[in-house]
Amino acid sequence: MRLHHLNCISTCPAGGRMMDGRSPFWAWRGRLCCHCVLAELPQGGLALIDTGLGLRDVHDPRSRLSAFFLALVKPEWREAMTAVRQVEALGFRADDVRHIVLTHLDFDHAGGLDDFPRATIHLLRAERDVALARRSWMDRQRFRPQQWSSRQRWRMYPDTQGEDWYGFKRARPLEGLPPDIALVPLPGHTMGHAGVALRGGPTDWLLQAGDAYFHSREMDLDSPGCPPGLRFYQWMLEHDRGARLGNQQRLRELLRRHGGEVAVCSGHDVEEFEQLALHAADTPATRAEDGVRDVPV
Repeated sequence: MRLHHLNCISTCPAGGRMMDGRSPFWAWRGRLCCHCVLAELPQGGLALIDTGLGLRDVHDPRSRLSAFFLALVKPEWREAMTAVRQVEALGFRADDVRHIVLTHLDFDHAGGLDDFPRATIHLLRAERDVALARRSWMDRQRFRPQQWSSRQRWRMYPDTQGEDWYGFKRARPLEGLPPDIALVPLPGHTMGHAGVALRGGPTDWLLQAGDAYFHSREMDLDSPGCPPGLRFYQWMLEHDRGARLGNQQRLRELLRRHGGEVAVCSGHDVEEFEQLALHAADTPATRAEDGVRDVPV
């Protein structure tokens, strides 16, 4: 299965180096990516893992995103970096994207759903439920119904059924997709948060872990850490702290035991993105990109 790595609009959060661990000390704002993965399916068509921010977000952000997050993370609005424009730059059409698999429904992961009108959207039922409820003030800022015109195409899965995947219980194969793609429940950041396992990448499997963690240092096997601002940001957004931190530990154990077979990436770490994509995070994917992974199935 051929995988393409797309950064679907960077965000520039207040806090600079305290948010990304890499910006110059004098910088007021840091830089995070929105790491999406595009898979060329063996049966034809494409599957997109998360969508980042979309065309409608670029053209009218104030009607789509909350004022709170617009000010806090200050997205870098570039139409060429939306998933649909990068899909087109790779030589495909928006209608070729038949499936979208969501780690969760935060605004910076689901903003491009409207751009793919033929896609079936796969997510955990628990995520749909918590996003629709929008019970807390923070949930009303992060979950944006304005981005969900695709709701009639959502296909939900319970997190109580599934198969074992490297010790993670209840991994779900998805309807209409090959067994090389599975939804792996990783609650904590949100109650219905999941990772997406894909057979491909630099190892046998790639686990796109979404927002289960944010910084590559959190996966350090000996001395995990996180920039203080980013640690606070995760705390601010978490639905279940124990589950979130427990799943980070499980991800580290996965790498310790199976690092030769499984690679893990998060949804926002620029360094991880560039290592997998083999091009700069501020550059859209093209047909000539070096970061394409071609893996037989």
